[in-house]
Amino acid sequence: MFGLRRKVQIETERMMLRLPQHTDFRAWSELRRDSADFLIPWEPAWSEDHLGRAAFTNRVQWAARAEQQGTALPLFLMRVSDGALLGAITLDNIRRGPAQAGTLGYWVGAAHARQGYMREAIAGVVAYAFGPLDLSRIEAACLPENAPSRGLLERSGFKYEGVAQSYLQINGRWRNHVLYANLRFDRRGRTDAG
Repeated sequence: MFGLRRKVQIETERMMLRLPQHTDFRAWSELRRDSADFLIPWEPAWSEDHLGRAAFTNRVQWAARAEQQGTALPLFLMRVSDGALLGAITLDNIRRGPAQAGTLGYWVGAAHARQGYMREAIAGVVAYAFGPLDLSRIEAACLPENAPSRGLLERSGFKYEGVAQSYLQINGRWRNHVLYANLRFDRRGRTDAG
């Protein structure tokens, strides 16, 4: 029907990347709770109601609005073989005009880490961002000591660009981050972190 917009879904080899739904609450809250020790050192501090139903409902509503407005693409990683929620990836802060850029963020449940799921998800989101979204640049940042995330970004075609001082509050403290970017038309060659 004219005027209805199809929600974004990105298919990868093993996953369907899609917007969060209200019915995902139990799987999301259990995965986040079970992975808390794995995730908390790398994330902004969790609010007291982080794992609650109301906070999740707000998250689902924000995701739908942001996708519809074109300001963010927040997606859950759903394994096709069994429908399990593995984590999430968000292309946020999408800027149009002369920038044509967005910022990538992601997390994966502890039980699903280091199995190639996030690399597969990043590849799917990057292809979608440079294809249908017509972006020119995707940025990402992580803590300098987060070697697994840095390696993931580098293996996914992102190149080191520098350090941002006091970039984000992580686990309650302002922290420096290393910055990476993936350019649609990249002519820079390899750039290694110092």
